[in-house]
Amino acid sequence: MNKTISFLLILLAGTAAAQIMPLTIEPYGGNKRAGVSEQIGIVKVEISYNRPGVKGREGKIWGTSVAHYGFVDLGHGTSNGAPWRAGANENTTISFSHPVYIEGHPLPAGKYGFFIALGEKESTLIFSKVNNSWGSFYYDPKEDALRVNVNNRSLDQSVERLKYEFMDQTDSTATIAMQWEKRMIPFIVSVERKKLQMEAFRSDFRTTRPYFDFDEGVFWSMNNSYGMEEALGWADRAISFRVMGRKNFYTLSAKAMLLAKMNRLEDSKKVMEEALPLGTVQEVHSYGRMLLSQKRNDEAFKVFKMNYDKNPNEVFTLVGLARGYSSLGEYKKALPLLKTALGKSPDDINKTNIEAMIKKLEEGKDIN
Repeated sequence: MNKTISFLLILLAGTAAAQIMPLTIEPYGGNKRAGVSEQIGIVKVEISYNRPGVKGREGKIWGTSVAHYGFVDLGHGTSNGAPWRAGANENTTISFSHPVYIEGHPLPAGKYGFFIALGEKESTLIFSKVNNSWGSFYYDPKEDALRVNVNNRSLDQSVERLKYEFMDQTDSTATIAMQWEKRMIPFIVSVERKKLQMEAFRSDFRTTRPYFDFDEGVFWSMNNSYGMEEALGWADRAISFRVMGRKNFYTLSAKAMLLAKMNRLEDSKKVMEEALPLGTVQEVHSYGRMLLSQKRNDEAFKVFKMNYDKNPNEVFTLVGLARGYSSLGEYKKALPLLKTALGKSPDDINKTNIEAMIKKLEEGKDIN
């Protein structure tokens, strides 16, 4: 083989190996590599960036060559008007697993190069469709997915290394704040939490799922008062769906609770009458406690009484029936049940709890 060709093949092989096994080396310029992530509902937000330090440059960061204002020609790359890279080294990136709103402006799911066109009092956030550039040297405004103006804030204490932090979280929003030296640039990310969760359920429920997954959707819908008519179909699938459905206390009671939430009380009662005989002592007891929490005391008493009649020597049924009587103000009937339960207490924790309830009854107080 020609020596020149042999040399080229060896060189190419070495180049390929270098591409497969990149050099392990710390970030340039002492800038720490960092990442932060958080979920808002089902939406995962991830930020990847490098953390430059102030390094004694207090008062010499903003509006200087370190973090320039506006759009400038940095003398490198293809951009003649580059914003600040919002960090150091390669692109700062931010990704969203689902669509979001940035300060009320819609932004599709995706991974974005993140830049900031800085100003003294106001800055422009730039989300670029290109996320693999070095810094902002190759920034092109034609690749912008979104621009949003936000106000800068002053910090009382200097932050040595640039950082991104999630703040002021709610169920459907979070504020992301870039902080460095004595400046913070915050912006609000919001999501259509309930809508996105329902869409995820619909997608997931097109695959084979166990009955308890359907009931997870039922409980979520009930707790959020959202999509309950659709969730009623999931409850039926949990009970009777071929192969994966199960008709048991768990699935039937889930449907009954959903119907009650929808104010279909008679329908709920019928389903619950079917569920109760299938429940374990603890399951029935827990259902009775739930009724008490809803101030449905008469119904709770009937549940506790049924559980006791079937299992009269169980601690749970003795305590349950005592709770039922107590909820109706019949403390004298509740007291002997608790004293019997005390002698059957399986551990110190239960014994302490029962003793506390006995003391309340003796003081003429409801134990619920």
